[in-house]
Amino acid sequence: MHLDAFLWLFLPVFVAGGSALLSFYIMQAKMEVALAKERESLAEARATISNQKVTMEERIKATEETTKRVALDEFMQDFRVEERSYVRESKSLSASKKHMVMQERLFFRNIPLSNWIEREMLVEEGFDLDKLPIESVFAPASLGSSGMSNGSLSSEDRFTMSKMIEDFGARSSAPKAQLIPAHVTAFLGGQ
Repeated sequence: MHLDAFLWLFLPVFVAGGSALLSFYIMQAKMEVALAKERESLAEARATISNQKVTMEERIKATEETTKRVALDEFMQDFRVEERSYVRESKSLSASKKHMVMQERLFFRNIPLSNWIEREMLVEEGFDLDKLPIESVFAPASLGSSGMSNGSLSSEDRFTMSKMIEDFGARSSAPKAQLIPAHVTAFLGGQ
């Protein structure tokens, strides 16, 4: 009987230990489930935070780019180009030309940043055939034949040149003094 008494004495202790062990494993499983749920919510929160961080960085970059673009547009609006143009005529005995001259310079607000930059375009080119002399005053054939070596002309060459100048002056509407330079008339002997 001695064995039965020990059995009845240890049976409640054995049942209590088994119950404690069973409740321990059940509580540990519940804690693992709760911890898994917490880890899942923490992972969702971290994903949401990282998405918001990426979105916020993109918004910040877009805002910075927009601000830079607006600032650059405002800065570029302060630059302006001033233009002016006029017609330049160049007339000679053989031709007349008209050029359109366009000048530009760059300003920042009212401060000039460059000098005038000039562009020239040919607009019209014409020849006045009525005003052309028949022979040139300084034709190489007439000067070369006299052998002008010391800078003086023979009397025959002076007569030929003065005759050409008179013919030219007769065809032109301008006075003779405006057509012939003073040093040429002095050279020809004041004619």
